[in-house]
Amino acid sequence: MVKITDQHQQTLSVLPKPWGEQGTVVYASRGCLSPQCCPVSIFFWSIEIKYTVLYASKMEPDLSGFNIDAPRWDQSTFLGRVKHFFNITDPRTVLVPERELDWAKMMVEKSRMGVVPPGTQVEQLLYAKKLYDSAFHPDTGDKMNVIGRMSFQVPGGMIITGFMLQFYRTMPAIIFWQWVNQSFNALVNYTNRNAASPTSVRQMALSYLTATTTAVTTAVSMNMLTKKAPPLVARWVPFAAVAAANCVNIPMMRQQELIQGISVKDKNHNELGHSRRAAAIGITQVVISRITMAAPGMILLPIVMERLEKLPFMQKVKVLHAPLQVMLCGCFLIFMVPVACGLFPQICELPVSYLEQELQDTIKAKYGELVPSVYFNKGL
Repeated sequence: MVKITDQHQQTLSVLPKPWGEQGTVVYASRGCLSPQCCPVSIFFWSIEIKYTVLYASKMEPDLSGFNIDAPRWDQSTFLGRVKHFFNITDPRTVLVPERELDWAKMMVEKSRMGVVPPGTQVEQLLYAKKLYDSAFHPDTGDKMNVIGRMSFQVPGGMIITGFMLQFYRTMPAIIFWQWVNQSFNALVNYTNRNAASPTSVRQMALSYLTATTTAVTTAVSMNMLTKKAPPLVARWVPFAAVAAANCVNIPMMRQQELIQGISVKDKNHNELGHSRRAAAIGITQVVISRITMAAPGMILLPIVMERLEKLPFMQKVKVLHAPLQVMLCGCFLIFMVPVACGLFPQICELPVSYLEQELQDTIKAKYGELVPSVYFNKGL
């Protein structure tokens, strides 16, 4: 960056690019800088400069004390968490090439070690951290598959949800789209699990089959029960199936955490043990978040479509009903993905007194009263 100062060393402007080396002399007239030693012209449209600029010096960013892992927004507040997840669930990050994601990981790791390349700007580090959080698992640091990332929830969820809401009348369509949805959910749940608790292939297959069976059974049963109900009630069947399946899919996919416990740490990231109670709390919060994520679109959109489809214009363009529902689902999910993810902190805090008695005794024997709370990653 280049800082432009006058003869009294008063800062006149800070330019976003290094237009000249330190010591370059430039002159200012009304709204225009004409560098004597640079081949470019710099224009100022907002103010009139009525004095001569005598000095331009390059500003190096001060990255001392910069903590790339420190949240940009207060994670103890709901609004701060929503802003955080708006940032890392940005659907555009899905399109970022692999090379750029690898660069982001390298920058984050170098920043953690305090060896960032000279001339690196804070904005570059923040952008790298955004890409890193969107594409790499917080526990392992491994790159997550694209479809399982939370940033893919909008493009993936809008298509599946839109078609579930559109094709709800026939049995084959109900079974097919519930199967597609649960396949997608199973991949998302596995990708965003707490990776400190390994899950076997057998457990994943069992949870997938159980959740898919639950969703299909719920949808088919409710569809048969609502045949004589008002049309709007039938439109809500997909949401009931999704909610029921989430209550099964997520706990089943993460059952190892419920059996062996989830890793809990102190505030300095030292592992203290494994807690089944912490796992139960984290998984419950994830289930609530997922149902909340789907609820507005799958509850309100059927009401909207029920009225729109009665309009003469809409009756003439039935082929556009499905694309319209997909688009409207996307509008809901753009906001609901970060809102739902931000309902609870991703790194949960739990008093030691709430843990299993055996784990409490272990922590108190080693640390006394120095560790009042433990922390764990609940997953997404």
